[in-house]
Amino acid sequence: MINIRTGSEIALLRQAGHIVALCHSKLKEIIRPGISGIELDTIVEETIRSNDAIPIFKGYRSFPNATCISINDGVIHGIPTSALLEEGDIISIDIGVAYKGYIGDSAWTYNVGEISQEKRFLLEHTEKALWEGLNAIKAGVHLSNISYAIGKYATQHKLGIVKEFSGHGVGKKLHESPVILNYGYPNQGPILKAGMVLAIEPILTFGRPAIKTLKDRWTVTTQDGKDAAHFEHTIAVQEEGYMVLTTLITD
Repeated sequence: MINIRTGSEIALLRQAGHIVALCHSKLKEIIRPGISGIELDTIVEETIRSNDAIPIFKGYRSFPNATCISINDGVIHGIPTSALLEEGDIISIDIGVAYKGYIGDSAWTYNVGEISQEKRFLLEHTEKALWEGLNAIKAGVHLSNISYAIGKYATQHKLGIVKEFSGHGVGKKLHESPVILNYGYPNQGPILKAGMVLAIEPILTFGRPAIKTLKDRWTVTTQDGKDAAHFEHTIAVQEEGYMVLTTLITD
């Protein structure tokens, strides 16, 4: 069952998303060569807690940190380390918070200084794949239309689609129904209704989409060592379109 959230619930989910967006806003200012994943993780956790929220990833199935940090060929679930970022790296940072029992969840991939043309292409078109998926959303359409839009765009741009991970519902739990694939056929599955809250998150690679999990049992990388990118927003379905919840509240 896909939960339908009330207006008051969506307000709390929006506040949770605002806190996530605050973290990403800070990261944009401080990501640079010479800073470590641990330093970034510490700043994110301090930001979350100073806004009366909880870093929901920390302790989730024994995950040790507030953020998942994946660098270059890192796909998802990377554990922050003391290794220093280098000019030309790309870094994906996934952040989740709980605010008064409601979840905010968003990931973004950033350049570290000047990056190669290939990396720029990957970041540009993975983000655009996210927006292609989001722009398919409105009440009355099939859930799979999101998946189809993302997959079609990724395929057109010859990017690998990591099929082992997907978007999901969001609410009082980090992962709720439904599963939202990043590929598939249109006009299938559940019908979207206003008040559904969904995390849409294409995870694409510049090479083959095959992945492997490292010995820490968390960090996932590409098998071929090619770069990966991850972009995610949490949204609320509306009668006409959607509202991005993981953005700064300015009104």
